[in-house]
Amino acid sequence: MDVNAIVAAVRARPDVWISSFGPDELREQVERVDTGLPLAGLPFAVKDNIDVAGLPTTAGCPDFAYTPERNAPVVQRLVDAGAIVVGKTNLDQFATGLTGTRSPYGAPESVFGGGLISGGSSSGSAVAVADGTVVFALGTDTAGSGRVPAALNGIAGIKPTRGLLSTLGVVPACRSLDCVSVFARDVTTADRVTRVARGRVPEDPWSREGTRPLPAEPRIGVPETLDFFGDAGQEKAFARVSGDTTVDVGPLLEAGDLLYRGPWVAERLADLDEFLRARPESVLPVTRAVLETGYGFTAADAFRAQHRLQQLKHAADRMWEQIDVLVLPTVGTTFTHSEIAEDPIGRNLMLGRYTQFANLLDMAAVTVPNGFTADGRPASVTLFGPAFSDDALARLARSWAIYDTVTLAVAGLHLSGEPRNGELLERGATLAGAARTAPCYRLYHLPSGAPGLVRTAGGESIEVELWQMPAGQVGGFLAGIAAPLSLGRVALDDGTEVTGFLCEAYAAAGAEDITASGGWRNHRARGATT
Repeated sequence: MDVNAIVAAVRARPDVWISSFGPDELREQVERVDTGLPLAGLPFAVKDNIDVAGLPTTAGCPDFAYTPERNAPVVQRLVDAGAIVVGKTNLDQFATGLTGTRSPYGAPESVFGGGLISGGSSSGSAVAVADGTVVFALGTDTAGSGRVPAALNGIAGIKPTRGLLSTLGVVPACRSLDCVSVFARDVTTADRVTRVARGRVPEDPWSREGTRPLPAEPRIGVPETLDFFGDAGQEKAFARVSGDTTVDVGPLLEAGDLLYRGPWVAERLADLDEFLRARPESVLPVTRAVLETGYGFTAADAFRAQHRLQQLKHAADRMWEQIDVLVLPTVGTTFTHSEIAEDPIGRNLMLGRYTQFANLLDMAAVTVPNGFTADGRPASVTLFGPAFSDDALARLARSWAIYDTVTLAVAGLHLSGEPRNGELLERGATLAGAARTAPCYRLYHLPSGAPGLVRTAGGESIEVELWQMPAGQVGGFLAGIAAPLSLGRVALDDGTEVTGFLCEAYAAAGAEDITASGGWRNHRARGATT
């Protein structure tokens, strides 16, 4: 774990990170870790409505802030397993929203750029994973906040069965529906973290345990009809999905409508009413507008909605008699920040169309990438299963993910913390780890100040980083690379080859040969300047 690189990445993104531990505190965490633990040394982020001892919990509202003395149980389990808490991430205020634009701390952009929203409410957690700052992150998910941001940043998101991960030490949104969610760059890592974090917590009245297997060859259901809100690209991406049968998802969508258009909005007031009345000016107008709709529902409305929800649950139970897993697009369309600003309420509802019903109907869900649209927007699908089918659902989801990335080897100014690393992050690239080339390269410090990697006889092994870039972003990235540098095949010391930065041999004439340093960072550490 490169503490300096992580600290630099956190400081560079105040729209993603609300608070964090300093380098000395992070090093202390690292030094205490037993390397034999299951998550030893893995850095992670925590959404800022989940308690981390010593860091303020703001829930996206500065005037609401308090500093807890102890970690939420779900955080403590991860720390006990050797993971390193980096800090707290941005969110839609009070976890109310799916856009990632409702925060006084800023509105993160998707790692794919182009003004695309990051999704919310777990905006910062998803971006911190997607940009490679951390290996995994905790979010929450009441209406889709652990799935929509995953979709818009090309990563995996697990929304466990309600209660499987304790919500003790989490600022409630809708207490009866809230989940802690897990983000990672792949399903395997997200599932591994989920298994460590879950388990009954005796003090938590919402905590549950259970498991439900799925058949070895589960019956896959897809919807009879879907609305992509005019987005032909997302519709075409979902057309890649095939199922064993079609099902009517109308009852599910009606259940989802109850969350923001029914009396469950009033449940948000159960924990926030006192603060909202005392400090209305502390709450963003759009957040306040959503919360205040809860005042319009009566107790009779709440019971009517519960009765209708029970009927819809019955319909969902019948659906599970026909299929074992339901697959839907995570979002029907995507939006830019300017498009959300035009209609923040209506377009928020569109983002949650295929996510909002899950907790009301007690389902588990896993979101995975589904490639890209022709215009470069990320596509995604979510696999749904009955409560406690989490383990089997994650296993199945691994085979559904289309990460569609290219591995790039970088040896110089695109390394983490170096001046041009942002060009990788802007195109959604994520750090896969350090590596070394095969011993057939020489590294030069070019007159331009950049390093150049040249393949040659009599070369040595050079330190590089491997980055995963969405395939649809590689062409645009290549267009920004000027001669004498180019992308080509780079041989690694494990016998594999990847795409990477190379320098044309002519440029090495008269350049300083810095091969003996073993890599650009070592050369810089010895006092070189660019």
